[in-house]
Formats: sequence, C-alpha cells, structure tokens
Amino acid sequence: MGVDQSMLLVSLQEIHLHLMTEGKIAFNFVFSVIRDGTSNQCEVPRDPRFPECPGKVDWMRARWTSDPCYAFYGVDGSDCSFLIYLSEVEWFCPPLSWRNHSSPPTQHVQEAKPPKRQAAFRTDLTVLLDQVGTGKESLSFMKRRIRRLAQQWATAANRLDAKLEQRWRDQKKILVHVGFLTEESGDVFSPKVLKGGPLGEMVQWADILTALHVLGHNLKISMSVKELQGFLGVPPGRGSCPLTGPLPFDLIYTDYHGLQQMKQHMGLSLKKHKCHIRVIDTFGTEPAYNHEEYATLHGYRTNWGYWNLNARQYMTMFPHTPDNSFMGFVSEELNETEKRSIQQNKVNNMAVVYGKEASMWKGKEGFLQILHRYMEVHGTVYYETQRPPEVPAFVKNHGLLPQHELQQLLRKAKLFIGFGFPYEGPAPLEAIANGCIFLQPKFNPPHSSLNHEFFRGKPTSREVSSQHPYAEQYIGRPHVMTVDYNNSLEFDSAIREIMRTKVEPYLPYEYTCEGMLERVHSYIQHQVRSMWRRILTELLVSQEGQSCVEACQSAGFICEPAHFRFINNKEALLFSDTAFSVVRRECGLQREPLLFSCAGHSPKYRRLCPCRDFRRGQVALCKDCLQ
Repeated sequence: MGVDQSMLLVSLQEIHLHLMTEGKIAFNFVFSVIRDGTSNQCEVPRDPRFPECPGKVDWMRARWTSDPCYAFYGVDGSDCSFLIYLSEVEWFCPPLSWRNHSSPPTQHVQEAKPPKRQAAFRTDLTVLLDQVGTGKESLSFMKRRIRRLAQQWATAANRLDAKLEQRWRDQKKILVHVGFLTEESGDVFSPKVLKGGPLGEMVQWADILTALHVLGHNLKISMSVKELQGFLGVPPGRGSCPLTGPLPFDLIYTDYHGLQQMKQHMGLSLKKHKCHIRVIDTFGTEPAYNHEEYATLHGYRTNWGYWNLNARQYMTMFPHTPDNSFMGFVSEELNETEKRSIQQNKVNNMAVVYGKEASMWKGKEGFLQILHRYMEVHGTVYYETQRPPEVPAFVKNHGLLPQHELQQLLRKAKLFIGFGFPYEGPAPLEAIANGCIFLQPKFNPPHSSLNHEFFRGKPTSREVSSQHPYAEQYIGRPHVMTVDYNNSLEFDSAIREIMRTKVEPYLPYEYTCEGMLERVHSYIQHQVRSMWRRILTELLVSQEGQSCVEACQSAGFICEPAHFRFINNKEALLFSDTAFSVVRRECGLQREPLLFSCAGHSPKYRRLCPCRDFRRGQVALCKDCLQ
C-alpha cells in the first residue's frame, strides 16, 4: 500500500512527539510503521549469499519510477519497499525477517500439485494443425510439412510405443513460443518463404511441434508476445512486471528471440524458472559464451549467449558438441519399394545444385563448367520475371519448387552439389535420403567466428571444416564427398568417381520420425531429473590442445558433460596421473560448473574427459538410455 510522503513526515513528527509523553507504547507504534515498509528506514543487508543486493537497491533508488511494474508491486520510493520487492518478487536480496512470509502480498500461495497424468501417443494431428494457426506463409509452410509427414509420424509413434512396452510416461504441460516468427522480433523469415529464403528453422520447429504432440503432451503454441503473456497468465497492462507465481508449464521451448521477449515483456526471472527453459539454437552455444561473467571478462560476449543456463538447455539442429543437446529434425523415410524405384530410375549424368538464391551462384562458373562437361546441371533458383543473370545459360533452372516436386527432382538426380552456403541445412540429408551423392567444398582454413562474417557474433568458436560437417563426419563416403573446389583436378576426379559410384538411399536413424521421437521422449522424461544416471563413463586423457569432443571421438565414444562434476576433483586427477600442464606440471580444477565443457581446449593442458557409449544411429543417447 503506497503512502503519501508529505503525510508520512507529519505522522512521524506526531509519533515522535507522542513518544516523549507516552514512552513504550509510542515506540512500538513507530516500529510497526517501519516494519510495514512505509518508512525509509530499513537497513540494506550486507549478506555474502546475496552480493548483488546493495547495488540493486542503489539502482532502484535512482530508477524505480522508470517502469510502472514497480508500483504495481507496491514500490513507493522507500528502501523498505525496494527490499520487499528485491526479496519477494525478485531474488536479489535476502527475505526480511519481519515480513509475514505465510501470506506475502506479492507472492502466490503454493497450490497443491495436481495428480500426474499419463502421456499417450497421438496419431491424429488435427488439433495440432489448428493450434499452429494461420495468417503467415511461414505457418502455411509448417502446416504443409506436418500434413505431408503425418503417416510417417503415426508409424513411428506405434513403433516407439511398442519399444517402450507401453510404460508410464508423465504428461508434461509444455509451452512452445516461436520467437523468431513473432512480429515483435521483426519476422524476416515469413516474407521470404516463397522467394527462396531459408527454411531450415521452420522445418525444425514444425518437427518439434509434431514430436511433442505425438508424444502426448499438453501443448500450447505461441506465435506472438500477446499470446505468450496470455499463456503465462500475465495480467493486462502489467507490462514487463516479473512473473511471480508458479510457472504454469513444466517446460518452455523457445529460441533466443523468445528468451529476450520473455525477459523484456514480462520480466521472466531466469533465476526462478530457468530450469524449465529449452532454447532451440541452430548452431549451438558453448559454455564460454553462456557464462555471462566469464564471457564478459574473456572476450566471448556476443549479442546472443550469456544467459547462464546449463549448456545442455541449448538444443541444436545437428550434434555439434555434446555440451548442447541435439534436437534435430526429420527427413522423409522411404519404404523398400520406393528405394528400388529410385535406384532403377536414376539419371547417371544429372546434377541438382544446392542454391535457391541467385546471389549464391556468383563466382561459381569455374567448377560449374567442369561439372557441365560430365553432367546436365539443374537449378531451383527463385526468380519473378526474368532468369537470374548469375545462373549460367547451360543450367536448366526450374525456379523455386514445392517440396514434393523438389523431391521428385532429387529422386532422378545422381548428384546434389553444394556451393559452400548455406551451412548445415536440412537439404543435403533430404538429397541423400533420395539416393543422391552430396558433393561439398572443403574449407581450408576452417570457417569460424574468427575468419568468417557469417559466424561472427554467434556464441560458438566451433571450426566448420565443410559446408555440412555432419554429412562429412557422420555419413561420409560413398554418400558424401568433400573436396577442394579450388583444385580443378581434384574436383574433376570427384565428378568422375561419383558417376562410377552406385549408392542406395540412406537416412541416419536419428533423422527419422522414430529417431526424433525417441530422442525427445528421453530428454523430457529423464533430462530434467538426472540426465542419464545409468551412463557408464570411460575416462580418457586428451592430448595438449585437444578437446574432450575429439579425445572421446578418437576412441569411439561421445564426451558426456553431465559427468564432469564427478571427476572434477583431486582424486580423479591423481588416478589418471596425466591430466596436467606438461610445461608447468600443474593440475587444475574447474570452479564454475557452468563452464564444464567438452568443446574447450588449451595448447598448455591435457584434459581428463568423461566419455560414454551411444546408441547406433542415435548419438544423443547412451545404449541404455531408453530403459
């Protein structure tokens, strides 16, 4: 309750005068006024458990009128009201001992948890299609994709249900907020859907929505800040005031745009709710960029990152590093009849170019001329009225094709050739699944934030050795060939080898509908609680300058970041007898758990690495992680 400051001064003077005549009774009255937070005489605590408290109080003194949400929670300019707000609405200050914590005015009473409900697999996608909504070409694209793959999702659901032997699965309340498609984020993607713009993010979001729905969870979908506020129960007109009650969802899937919107438009307290957040993050976020203080002090601060989440809460399109969780997407799976038909109807001298935008063709005539000696070259470049001048005359350009027509083109072609951009999209996997060989350029030196504009500002130091590292490393020959396009002899030789090579359509299990359902199910049921308690960890020691990703891969394992906390001690280092600085002969431990990193490396140190096994075709899960 706010108090008029001039009235307060008069009241205090009167109370002080009364104190001299009435003694103890008047003193108790003064103390009750101060305890209720209507005076400016609360002492700011100096508590090492809450080091930011004094600074936050100073900030509130100077700026408490800058946002109406402070008044909404009873802030009136007094230190007492600041401390109440900073301890009960936010968590920067310790609870005030004289407050009535049984029923504080700014906190909700903890409600009894409803009984758990069992999740049941769904094969009808009608409700999901209605939830996705209308009004944008991006949403229409996502709905077309959901419809086209509906039967494959249904088949995958039945297979996984049988594999899990119909065991109990908790139904979760899940909010999906697609931040990059909101008007508040600028939504640059929707207008480009029909003009050759990037579709990878929409492919992934469509598949995430479908996987969550098919797994039987209680799903809400938000495509605007207004919808987001409604689902989270933010009262109208409250602006950016923090959400104080219990979060009405078990999990929130969003992206970096959505994360920022949650903070800006309703002050979502990550300190309170961050364990519920999952960030869909195409290229990944490494721990050094995620830890705000470390990133700021060591030059890793970018426009993204610095949210102080557990690095496994960032979910990527491809398994870049085990520090993040691999979410992925799906490609259409062919049956045996379709595979035989494709092999019988392949045109051995037909190539399709991976490049829908005319700008991608600039400077590519040299190796295209070599390709044209051996193959008929096809393109799917967007244009409105005239043929793009960047596309050579010998290229048969089909224009931008609907997905089913593009798929028919890929089923005939022998070769799908990349220009080096876009990086790590879904198209190469779709081409390989339709029986094409994917030819891509090798990058020497590798592309990274240090030498390439596209990666500058992204929260990762990962070095990209080719246009599609997953295809190069996890699929490889004969389905994928990675060569130096600047070496005309090497390029020429690769084309001739491709024409001699016969391949069957191939799709990694982790990119099938069943593989994605299996992975997302495991994350939802296990990741929140313990993240694979049953994993058998193998300890390996890296070479100097080698990351734990590389050390584990060299032995046929995957680095498991969840187990750094078990080996981050003197005993483990003594046991390994080799994890030290070779030059200084010094051992080091990590003091900040958020900086545990599989990707980290130093030329001065050898690292002790926790490694695990993985399911065949499912790198995200250990062999026993479905049990």
